[in-house]
Amino acid sequence: MIQSTLGVIIAAFFLISIISLLWWMLHVPPIIPQVAARAHREVEALKNLLIPTQGMAYSERGVELACRLGTEQNATLIFAYVIEVPRTLPLNAEMENEDKVAQEAISHGEQLAALHKMKNKSLIVRSRSAGEEIVKLAREQDADVIVMGIRQHIGLKENILGRTSDIVLRKAPCEVIIDKLPGEEET
Repeated sequence: MIQSTLGVIIAAFFLISIISLLWWMLHVPPIIPQVAARAHREVEALKNLLIPTQGMAYSERGVELACRLGTEQNATLIFAYVIEVPRTLPLNAEMENEDKVAQEAISHGEQLAALHKMKNKSLIVRSRSAGEEIVKLAREQDADVIVMGIRQHIGLKENILGRTSDIVLRKAPCEVIIDKLPGEEET
């Protein structure tokens, strides 16, 4: 009696296994367009995200966006603060206030990364042009994407982007994502 019950259980298990295998084999995933598949692969390939930060609210929104983009891919966030040194000073000139602001901005980025449990590294560099330096850092750090927040209030209609954002968009060696907070409507 025990042997026949055991035989029935094994036969049922075998039958369920065969049916589930056949069901799996016959239910092919839906076909998606090649463009969508390529876009999905490209987003999955984001491993190094360069985030230029200034410590401003719009800049920290860019940090938050980068955290969300990189979480699923276990990406590394690379925070960069570029201190623009006037041409009248040497690059290594003492700029105590700017150094302090840079440390605070980087610290805020690191705190957001910690909230998302993401790997990160930070760079504070000096340059004559922040845009040129961000492009250079993107190459050096092998960035897959640059994520930037831009100011909410735009001046002239012709100048939607600032000088730095414009340079980065024109010269970046990788994809650039720009995040702008919604502004007030013009009347």
